[in-house]
Amino acid sequence: MPDTAPRGLRRLAFGGDYNPEQWPESVWQEDVRLMREAGVTMVSVGIFSWALLEPEPGAYDFGWLDRVLGLLHENGIRVALGTPTVAPPAWFYRAHPDALPVGREGVRYAFGSRGAICHSSPAYRAAAAGITTKLAERYGAHPALALWHVHNEYGVPVSACYCENCAAHFRRWLATRYGSVEAVNEAWGTAFWGQHYTSYEQIDPPRLTPTVGNPAQQLDHRRFADATMRENFRMERDILHRLSPSVPVTTNFMTALSQCDSVDYWAWGREVDLVTNDHYLITDGRRTHVNLAMAADLTRSVAGGAPWLLLEHATSGVNWQPRNPAKRPGEMARNSLAHVARGSEGAMFFQWRQSRRGAEKFHSAMVPHAGTDSRVWREVVGLGAGLDALAALRGTRTVPDVAMVWDWESWWAQGLEWRPTQDHDARERADSFYETLYDRHLTVDFAHPEGDLSAYPLVVVPALYLTTEAAGRNLKEYVENGGTLVVSYFSGIVDEHDAVHEGGYPGALRDVLGLGVEEWSPLGEGETVTVTGPDGATLTGDVWTEFVVERGARAVWTYADGPAAGRPAVTRHRLGRGTAWYVSTRLDAGSLGTILGAACEDASLAPRGDLPRDVEVVRRSGEGGEYLFVLNHTAHDAKVPLCSPGTELLGGERVSGHLSSPAGSVRVVRLDA
Repeated sequence: MPDTAPRGLRRLAFGGDYNPEQWPESVWQEDVRLMREAGVTMVSVGIFSWALLEPEPGAYDFGWLDRVLGLLHENGIRVALGTPTVAPPAWFYRAHPDALPVGREGVRYAFGSRGAICHSSPAYRAAAAGITTKLAERYGAHPALALWHVHNEYGVPVSACYCENCAAHFRRWLATRYGSVEAVNEAWGTAFWGQHYTSYEQIDPPRLTPTVGNPAQQLDHRRFADATMRENFRMERDILHRLSPSVPVTTNFMTALSQCDSVDYWAWGREVDLVTNDHYLITDGRRTHVNLAMAADLTRSVAGGAPWLLLEHATSGVNWQPRNPAKRPGEMARNSLAHVARGSEGAMFFQWRQSRRGAEKFHSAMVPHAGTDSRVWREVVGLGAGLDALAALRGTRTVPDVAMVWDWESWWAQGLEWRPTQDHDARERADSFYETLYDRHLTVDFAHPEGDLSAYPLVVVPALYLTTEAAGRNLKEYVENGGTLVVSYFSGIVDEHDAVHEGGYPGALRDVLGLGVEEWSPLGEGETVTVTGPDGATLTGDVWTEFVVERGARAVWTYADGPAAGRPAVTRHRLGRGTAWYVSTRLDAGSLGTILGAACEDASLAPRGDLPRDVEVVRRSGEGGEYLFVLNHTAHDAKVPLCSPGTELLGGERVSGHLSSPAGSVRVVRLDA
């Protein structure tokens, strides 16, 4: 297997998607001159170039790409070479119209965008294998080649297809997964509403139905769609491994929970040589730097804690949101280095030169429409110098404090129809728990519910509707062995087939939490409840309440009003050497902070009250040394205490005692041994 780090890259990765095919060759020399001025170390090439590389079936034109790669190599710039399989040519679809995907409503999408692919299409698979093989044979040993970049953002914009090719493939996938059609009936609960099948040929994808379709069937189809994309990735990856064995292979993830919900990145993280991610700020009025930190932590966790790479983000505004503000001065560098603080081995952008045509012409770039006499360009050059100063931290790892359990399959299942209330949102709970931990200056690892949790003093479970028996045992063992666990409502409810666990709610988590839930009673729009606790203190909840019965746990906070008045609202259960907390309503931010503060005390996590809000402090550590990142997201200067003296790498000065952190700044200290 190849190394995970891009081949031949001795510094942090800095650059972006380079699309020279959009420009006359007279611009290319100017591009590489500017790349050298900015300190670019790597660019991504060829991601959308299939129609130019293979203009007719079996007829190839590699001359322009030869010249581009040669020019980049001559200028010391490494290349992440794309397999252009996200955008097959027009001639391909003319010959194979059934390779275009069909939506759930039965309408086939048309050519003219990107990612319009039926991943079950035999013709697509054969054509993708063909162009990947040709690229690997020609460039597999090219001296500029650092990384293979397969496809682009799997699952965006289409993951699932409902055509006849997919129906046949879905049946084969079910036969492999379950063995017999009787096992499918059992898993899907087809006795309900008379949906029993007697042969696989009777099973179709969950197309549009008059009312709610079988939820277990829908869940399995999401698994199937994700697995089918992963099959195609593995096909290309294996070709590249065979023909270009020393070069790592990746594909760019989109782990931000707001940007791609169709991919199980726990499964994908095991398939790539290097985990890479694309991240774009969602400018919806919230604290965008918190979502950025969350996405970076989640990406690092998918990588198993190992270094990863930010393969795309924006220098300034994007073009696809309802409103697309420019980043403020200094924000681009602060965003970039926040990813580096949380494990990225560099900062790459979409794209190098801003397009004049096409759907993304108003998306910002490293070289903007305004040219080099612009704020964006000057900040790009400054960021390149800053990343060069941080080269020594390559290979170090971000140091976590706590863990958050997250599972994409549970998210899929919870999002299906006919749940107790439309107001409960798994992602909202994950965002809220994460933001509360962020405000306590705790660095978060994400964990699979069946993963090893033993390294963490505190584990939070904000939303785990689908909880396997194995996950329930794992969380119980974690607490018994001394861990502190916090679980939010509507968790533990169903198994992997969306079947309710026997024995009552909260299902697989009854034992670890030491309680039962007789009923849920979701609240009406705008309704709130008050819960009271020690010394008469009060908290506020909304959306959800429960009739909780203590079975070993004890009530710490009690409903003062609402449907469950007088019943436990927040409980604490001593189990073995650890403690499990349960929160049965949706607490507002301050109230959730109170509960997590109490859980932190149980976990012996000392408060970090000396750190100001929105001044982010993160550590990376390893054989390369120990590094402290301080990112000031506020408009005010701050001071951060240092545990030991060191050297501030972006400015070069020696620091000790306290580190000054000017408003909007990033400071990186290499601490003395």
